[in-house]
Amino acid sequence: MDQKYQRTVYACFVGYIVQAIVNNFVPLLFLTFHASFGIPLIQITFLVTLNFGVQLLVDLASVAFVDRIGYRLSLMIAHGCSALGLVLLALLPDVLPDPYVGILISVVLYAIGGGLLEVLVSPVMESCPTPNKEAAMSLLHSFYCWGHVGVVLISTAFFTLFGIAHWRIMACLWSIVPFVNLILFSRVPIAPLIKEGEKGMTLVELLKNKLFWILLLLMICAGACEQAVSQWASTFAEQGLGVSKTLGDLAGPMLFAILMGTSRAIYGKLGDRLPLEKCIFGCALLCLGSYLVISLCPIPAISLIACGICGFSVGIFWPGTFSMASAALPTGGTALFALLALGGDVGCSGGPTYVGAISSALGGDLKKGILLAIVFPILLLIGLGLKKSVKK
Repeated sequence: MDQKYQRTVYACFVGYIVQAIVNNFVPLLFLTFHASFGIPLIQITFLVTLNFGVQLLVDLASVAFVDRIGYRLSLMIAHGCSALGLVLLALLPDVLPDPYVGILISVVLYAIGGGLLEVLVSPVMESCPTPNKEAAMSLLHSFYCWGHVGVVLISTAFFTLFGIAHWRIMACLWSIVPFVNLILFSRVPIAPLIKEGEKGMTLVELLKNKLFWILLLLMICAGACEQAVSQWASTFAEQGLGVSKTLGDLAGPMLFAILMGTSRAIYGKLGDRLPLEKCIFGCALLCLGSYLVISLCPIPAISLIACGICGFSVGIFWPGTFSMASAALPTGGTALFALLALGGDVGCSGGPTYVGAISSALGGDLKKGILLAIVFPILLLIGLGLKKSVKK
């Protein structure tokens, strides 16, 4: 690869770490917000919905403006919003009459940054002259997992050493990462996503394409497969290890994230020797099997291990779908990546909601909800079959 693009690749890696920061730091403070500001838990829960809701809207809106203002400026805005949101999180709750309003403003700002990063970083990485684009995309997405683990470990260590009362300092420290990456993206070379002489597909052309809808189905299933179990991993950790809720919140999601990151890193290393679609097919079968073990095995510790295996199995789905889409629709441009990101976010929010709703309807049995969630890996397998037939 052209060495001048190596810095672009590194900036993309850090971009996904920034997204992990904005998605995973504030949830560590939920109980602190409740105790310090007297905010009801139902309002605190709404912060997660607001974060991903704003990201969904940004995914959709980005189709209209990213190509007009360019990737560089869009990336700088994304990092600026992320950094500003984290800084204001440390300041606004103490300045405004209602602390909750200050937190809401901060969440909206960094959610705008997170939504833009989700749309922008993958196509910028795809445009870099890497020797194996599927492997590079998988390695890129592994950095979200490592970022998630790092946010939890570093923040927890900071709170243990200096006390949770100093969370504002930690928020400001995390804001340094997007600020530094903003400067980096202002200088690195960014290659055009669509080759010179080619015309990008319009939104209407994309929506009329059968292959696009199959890829969108795969992306929705990728998000749903991932989050349907990830969001409930802490519960399985509490039951399987017999630990407190606090330790469960750390152990379950971290095990899931570590194995998901490992899966992406392995494909990032060996992707030139592993056919992408066959790997996704095999991982979908592994995901299906892990769902069955989680839901049907009576031993909690084995269910927890199956949660980790599930994390490993879903790792390749999201970056793999991006890579397949880029190869199948090379002139899809920003609209393709934005709509796929939108589909992934729909799956991420819909998967846990589906599991929770089914579990509630069946007497609160979480395992029954996971069992009926096998529809997601099954649909993913069907989507792969449809893609193959349409391609032929």
